[in-house]
Amino acid sequence: MMFRSVAESELGRIRSLIAPDPVSRLDGARFDDELTAGRYRPDRIWLAEEHGVPAALGVWWSRPGESPLALDHLWVSDRVDDPAGVGAGVLAAAHRAFDAKPDFHLRLAVGWRAQPAAVAAVSLRQDAAARAGMTEDLERLQYAWTPASGAPAAGERLVFRPEPDDEAFLDVFRRVSVGSLDTTSSRNVAAWGADAAARDELAVYGSVPETRGWWRLAYTKDGTLVGFGIPWRNPYGRNVGYLGVLPEHRGNGYIDEVLADITRFHAAAGAERVTATTDLVNVPMQRAFDRAGYRNTEVRLILSAPVAAA
Repeated sequence: MMFRSVAESELGRIRSLIAPDPVSRLDGARFDDELTAGRYRPDRIWLAEEHGVPAALGVWWSRPGESPLALDHLWVSDRVDDPAGVGAGVLAAAHRAFDAKPDFHLRLAVGWRAQPAAVAAVSLRQDAAARAGMTEDLERLQYAWTPASGAPAAGERLVFRPEPDDEAFLDVFRRVSVGSLDTTSSRNVAAWGADAAARDELAVYGSVPETRGWWRLAYTKDGTLVGFGIPWRNPYGRNVGYLGVLPEHRGNGYIDEVLADITRFHAAAGAERVTATTDLVNVPMQRAFDRAGYRNTEVRLILSAPVAAA
């Protein structure tokens, strides 16, 4: 079995191998769009083949000019004897070339566990990912708001102010990580410490500098800081980037006002769709999305390598 990245001249052949399946929404049209945008590149598309016959394919996503950030799609032929082993071989070969193990994002229908084809597809990819050293999993719920839900009413208890000083946001990132139900934040804090984890969050959201002026700190009317909200966007549209309430102010319903402010901000800019995600274990955040008119549209299962200690 040979494992290699593909040549640009092979992209038409590769396209013929791509079709939506129970864990991916990638099709030929989106493949073409991502190539054109520079988010897919031949050197981030890896193939397993035997005697010239394709056996597996991995497609990694990145922002133009950046390192691979996520595995979007893994296809394995049903003709190979060890599908998970061949899939793991593609991942391992690419990881060596990238000198990194980008997360693997599976996109699933709501209620996927009741669908045998989806369960089988997830199991295969979990096995392949685990053999390639990606043994952690995180299930997240994807939400979406549209104008049909109506913009949430403005709250009466909080005021929201922009803050140009990154150190102020670094402080709230650090403080909201205490007792957080966000799995990624908790893993990063455990591995790196609260300060380094906060700096990583700041870098992630700061990587789209044109949104920096959208960030807001949330205060009570008497000037007490209670949390923050980061309206954001990715290449596909506007979203709820990050929001949090400081531990000493949780349980007072402030999260609804912070989420409403983010949603209203995007709605005022004419957004036709605002997306958001939260972990399956974060039930309070799920309920806040429900109250704000967001709808659960899909499930993301993220497979990753354990976070390395600093």
